[in-house]
Amino acid sequence: MKSIKQLGKSFLALVAGASILMQPMVLPTLAQAQEANDFHLKGLSHKPSEAANAALLDPNDAVFLFLDHQTGLFQTVNDISVSELRANTVALAKIAEQAGIPIIYTASEPDGPNGPIMEELPAAMPSAQYVPRQGEVSSWDNADFVKAVKSTGKKTLVISGVWTSVCVAFPALQAKAEGYKVYAVMDASGDVSKMASDAARERMSAAGIIPVTTNTILSETHRTWNRPDAAKWGGLYSELVPEYRAAVESYNRAQEAAK
Repeated sequence: MKSIKQLGKSFLALVAGASILMQPMVLPTLAQAQEANDFHLKGLSHKPSEAANAALLDPNDAVFLFLDHQTGLFQTVNDISVSELRANTVALAKIAEQAGIPIIYTASEPDGPNGPIMEELPAAMPSAQYVPRQGEVSSWDNADFVKAVKSTGKKTLVISGVWTSVCVAFPALQAKAEGYKVYAVMDASGDVSKMASDAARERMSAAGIIPVTTNTILSETHRTWNRPDAAKWGGLYSELVPEYRAAVESYNRAQEAAK
């Protein structure tokens, strides 16, 4: 069995090798990602009990929903910087792609003032399914969207969108009421004010919806470095948290100087 020191060195080497962000990220095929995703528990030295496993996100039972990430709505977002919102949303999409998790995205009125979906989002999730709506404010009021979600067979929804208090909260509350386990990714969502976002989080939390951040979803999906695609996960951490990449680079340079 590898020592803790050896595992640490392997981990740092993997992250360092994957943290060159100037190179384009090569996404695995869906089959490759699903095979790699099986290691999110196999790589653990202790098999979690059913209760312990249920306490964290199960990527094998999840579908990611991206709701109304539209450029017109971005102009009304005031609780998070739009650049951070866009970056987190893209990172969230890449997490789903890396793990082979089904992705569904939608927009209410892309040809109206709400604007088109941010252009970098579809590019980050080539396996995603787009479902147009007929003007419904809540995606859960659209028959085609609900059908698409149900067809995945997954019972855990990871939702992000703009606005948090409407486009995220409405379908989240409706899906939760129908028996789904629901996560709301707060920093990949945006709202008209901090007050609106805070109120939405409290309302959703009271209904049993789980508020999380993109980094939380990344770590719960990744789960262990003891997996064959560890280097690609290291690249996602470095992309989502640039300071993390800097920490690894500084450590590696210090180790080189000490030799």
